[in-house]
Amino acid sequence: MRACIILTSVLLAFLRSGSASLMVKGPTGPVLEGEEVTLECVDTESEFNLSTVHFEKLSRHMKTWYRLDLDEYNYFYRRCFYYDVDVRREDGRLLLWLPRIQTWSAGPYRCVADNATEQMNNSSMTYTIPVHYMREVSVYRSGLGSFSRYFTPLQDLRVRLGDDVELECSTSASESPQYFWAKEGEDWIVPASKLKLAQVRDLDSGKYTCTAQHPTVGSLSKKRTISITVLPEDAAWYETTTGRIALMAAAAGVALLVIIMSMTAYLCRRAKQRKSKEPIDDRSQKKPIYRNSVESLTSTAGDKQPLV
Repeated sequence: MRACIILTSVLLAFLRSGSASLMVKGPTGPVLEGEEVTLECVDTESEFNLSTVHFEKLSRHMKTWYRLDLDEYNYFYRRCFYYDVDVRREDGRLLLWLPRIQTWSAGPYRCVADNATEQMNNSSMTYTIPVHYMREVSVYRSGLGSFSRYFTPLQDLRVRLGDDVELECSTSASESPQYFWAKEGEDWIVPASKLKLAQVRDLDSGKYTCTAQHPTVGSLSKKRTISITVLPEDAAWYETTTGRIALMAAAAGVALLVIIMSMTAYLCRRAKQRKSKEPIDDRSQKKPIYRNSVESLTSTAGDKQPLV
């Protein structure tokens, strides 16, 4: 019996020495990007003086923990990269205030004691703020390539009568969102990111809205509306959205070709000018003739000055 008590005491002492009494407390519910967040470092067993405890953040790129207090060593790093956080000490409490939380400032964080002994674990468990976000929704027509997707966001799609239309909706979020398509004035909903309209008719003209819904945060959703106009079957090709995109691409290609040709002509002209201004060979220059030299004419004078 005594052996069991001793063994239990040793085990509890070992577990206590290996576990940290410091802990980072943060929000219990979902946090949206841009909200205000406050973290607090608490000592669950009153082993440390919080005046000697500080917050640290892990740099994912540098793989190093950086102190968030404005000490001399980390002053410039703190001001350049973690300017959006503020460490506060109020009534014996250690707080970390983030006025507008962003994805890059989600953590992980920890609090560390300065004067811990070897028997104590001087740092808390890491804490990462669960930040939820959703970017703006983009809608593009499938099959038009990356040019239409990234450079010409669709607001008004003009297609010919009888064409097949496939619209795709996309966004980036903290979790994979759910997509829904709906048409203004209609009561149907398509629960998908793609909307397919086969052989469009005049009745298919109207406004279509894509809604992206966050799966765990009900208040987080984004929408994008696109208008579809069905043109007559014999409409000119440049009246359609596809034709306009082709004209834009052709104009960009022509402009780029003109720039390349202009730069080539300019460089060739500069090369010719430099070649025409090369210095004359010294061997072709005339040397002064002295009267007593071999090259001079016969003379009875003894002047050795050059003839100018």
